Amino acid sequence: MSDARGPLVFLVAGEPSGDVLGGRLMAALARLTGGDVRFAGVGGEAMAAQGLQTLYPIEDLAVMGFAEVLPRLATILRRLRETERAVAGLRPDVVVTIDAPGFTMRLARRLRPLGIPAVHYVAPQLWAWRPGRARRIAGLFDRMLALFPFEPAFFSALGIDTLEVGHPAIEASMPEAGDLRARLGIAPGAPVLALMAGSRAGLARRMLPVYGEAAALLSRRVPGLVALLPAVRATRDIAQASVARWDLPAHVLAEPADRRAALGVAGAAVTTSGTSTLELALAGMPMAVAYRASPASAFLARRMLRVPHVALPNLILGEGLVPELLQERCTPAAIAGAAQALLAGGDVARLQREGFARLRGLLGGGGVPPSERAAAAVLAAIRRGG
Repeated sequence: MSDARGPLVFLVAGEPSGDVLGGRLMAALARLTGGDVRFAGVGGEAMAAQGLQTLYPIEDLAVMGFAEVLPRLATILRRLRETERAVAGLRPDVVVTIDAPGFTMRLARRLRPLGIPAVHYVAPQLWAWRPGRARRIAGLFDRMLALFPFEPAFFSALGIDTLEVGHPAIEASMPEAGDLRARLGIAPGAPVLALMAGSRAGLARRMLPVYGEAAALLSRRVPGLVALLPAVRATRDIAQASVARWDLPAHVLAEPADRRAALGVAGAAVTTSGTSTLELALAGMPMAVAYRASPASAFLARRMLRVPHVALPNLILGEGLVPELLQERCTPAAIAGAAQALLAGGDVARLQREGFARLRGLLGGGGVPPSERAAAAVLAAIRRGG
């Protein structure tokens, strides 16, 4: 726990994107309380920067998909018990679970008998996958905090108190290249492509070979191409080992400032589906989305998916603005073709940027930063005891 006095907020983030949200939430809670707040729980590097001493590495929870979870099930169940015991022992003023519904919903069910106020941050995308399952989470939380404007109506209709706070990615400043290009020795005017293989180790291992082949194809069509690979702690070494075998200049960027600066250097991006798609869109970065799940996970996903798009910008805007190269369409040739069109600029990139400007308008309303709106909702839950 942090050394500050004041209410104790127990946070649980189960993956790097949730860690970023948790870090921003913690900073906002500290601002709103004048630092009179304490933290405990589970998080990653962003939450550690705000003073959290995590119970265990967040990487233990950062798995997704049926086939991917099974080999880690014993570890996940052990961490579930450890988290439950920690909450029961500390008796915090509020528990804030962040995204990762596979873990956090099970944790909330175990914690509910303790009577501790519970807030869930990031409404699960049940409207996209399993609408009928939404009823199963009714009663687990005192309030759910949604990122998107269409979510409160969906959950409130099922009796789940839901508040839209907006997406904290809107708070990020527009990326600037700074001296990154010079430090990496990238020639002025050289074409640069960002390749984002995901924040989970298993996903990065699956996607990086595909990205490597795509980059090799693209480099033969686009002279002087340089690849930048933003990576988190869990994927840094995997990315380094992969690019060592690539036949073009490629740089793995693991420092948060460098990861952000990469978006100011690159002319386009290819990213796995997830929160990164929204971050890129809000930065105005033309992109293609690629994703290849295990066969078992892909089979289940096809049976459950209830929406026409997967990429968040497409879902929110209601149109197929961003190319989605999924499963059998996730090939090196398809990725290279999409990236070449984006790097060339023209109408493809222009239409995406125009759509991303509309997206920023949809997510940026209210005036108050989303993380502060979320923090105010957490403090309100403490005041009313639930």
